[in-house]
Amino acid sequence: MIDTHAHLDALADADAALARAKAAGVSRVITIGTGLASCRAALELAAANDGVYAALGIDPHQAGSDEEHRVGELRALLGNERAVAVGETGLDYHYGSETRDEQRRLFEAQLKLARELTLPVVIHTREANDDTESMLRAHEGTVVMHCFSEPGLLAAGLERGWYFSFAGNVTYPGAAELREAAAAVPADRILAETDSPYLSPQPLRGKPNEPAHIIHTVAALAAARGEDAEGLTARIDANATAAFGLP
Repeated sequence: MIDTHAHLDALADADAALARAKAAGVSRVITIGTGLASCRAALELAAANDGVYAALGIDPHQAGSDEEHRVGELRALLGNERAVAVGETGLDYHYGSETRDEQRRLFEAQLKLARELTLPVVIHTREANDDTESMLRAHEGTVVMHCFSEPGLLAAGLERGWYFSFAGNVTYPGAAELREAAAAVPADRILAETDSPYLSPQPLRGKPNEPAHIIHTVAALAAARGEDAEGLTARIDANATAAFGLP
């Protein structure tokens, strides 16, 4: 089993969380960098732990800061053998409506970097559907929609062959629309993540999330799709291997 998106550097004790994940059957984790310091921490965690890989990016919340001008440093970090994707990167107009121009510049710089390095790109998008779709339509390469929560982007993503990764919020009672979206994603394009330490699944809501909890999200996805959880787990693992070029 794989957790395709976890912020291990934000956990209280990443080593203990990884041990619990292994005991739960989670053998691989992609840890996410959200800025230069976070990216370096992600690489350190990947180097120290078998089965841990890193996606490295500067997230939209860094737009308008000094981080925005340090994409060149990100390029150097992406040369590490444990780096498997650019991201998370994207647009967030819910929390960053005042930095829309800066966000778009930062996003485009990282999309360009992903194309140049032939790496998949992990997308964060919130309340920015039109601009996200427009910018990704011009992007040639593998796209992973992290914590997919914008059903308005489903049609464009299905057309373009994006991967859709679902997090703990798909388990929430009020998330029927997300579960409907999950049921519509082709079998070879669905992924699952925890987004640890955020978005704990419903049975653990209110507690810090961690990679071991991915089992709850996969169970909810299997139920929504009318599939066997074990079979879906294997499919998600295979999809992640293909999407991120994992060994």
